[in-house]
Amino acid sequence: MRTFLILLIIGSANFFSAQTLLLPSSVTLESKYIQDESSEVSWKMENAGKTIEIGKVTTEFKKLNKKDLLIKTTVRMKQAPEPWVDSTIIKISNFQPVYHSSFNSMRNMSLRFDKNKVTGYYLDKKSQKKDLIDEATTSTYFDSNSYPAMIRFIPLKENYTSEMSIFDYNPAAKKGIMKAYIEKVENGEYNGKKVWIVQTTDDISDRKTVVTYYIDRLTRKMIKQEINAGGRKMIME
Repeated sequence: MRTFLILLIIGSANFFSAQTLLLPSSVTLESKYIQDESSEVSWKMENAGKTIEIGKVTTEFKKLNKKDLLIKTTVRMKQAPEPWVDSTIIKISNFQPVYHSSFNSMRNMSLRFDKNKVTGYYLDKKSQKKDLIDEATTSTYFDSNSYPAMIRFIPLKENYTSEMSIFDYNPAAKKGIMKAYIEKVENGEYNGKKVWIVQTTDDISDRKTVVTYYIDRLTRKMIKQEINAGGRKMIME
């Protein structure tokens, strides 16, 4: 959902050779850090030397049972009539997606992830056009809405790079399996805390949007996100 909003904000909107392709069938996660939690950050945009708050983002993790995790993201944009709410259910052990729903004033979407296909619907509220989704898949993948959360739990190290197989659905742009990329990992410090600084991008934005995560090395909490999209810079903190 965040990527959809970024593309909306910018109006539409380094090549490297990855050594690792991450899939649910092969990923190793430090799942001891995956716990129930709730956090809220301010979403700001830099414009003409000024920083303007454009919304608030609340993220919740809730273990439904020993195997399944619910990730719920609520975005309250100042110029939007109602919140944007995304809910994703994934397997705790490897972030394999089970279900994803997305509801906002522009469109509703529901996806169910099965072994060899993705089913559901996409409703454009403006045109009232409803697409039934039945996409065949030939390999495992992560959901495009949950892979950013997963990055926190990868055993990161300096100079680490990887590709991730992800699924995204947008009938007006791309849909199906594509890739996200961890382009660079650095060891740093932010506000007195030791952090991993992780630079990422993906094929959803044709690699034109770069998101940099500041992750607390001790707790794996997300401290800050920097989003560079189409020459515009946004910050979540």
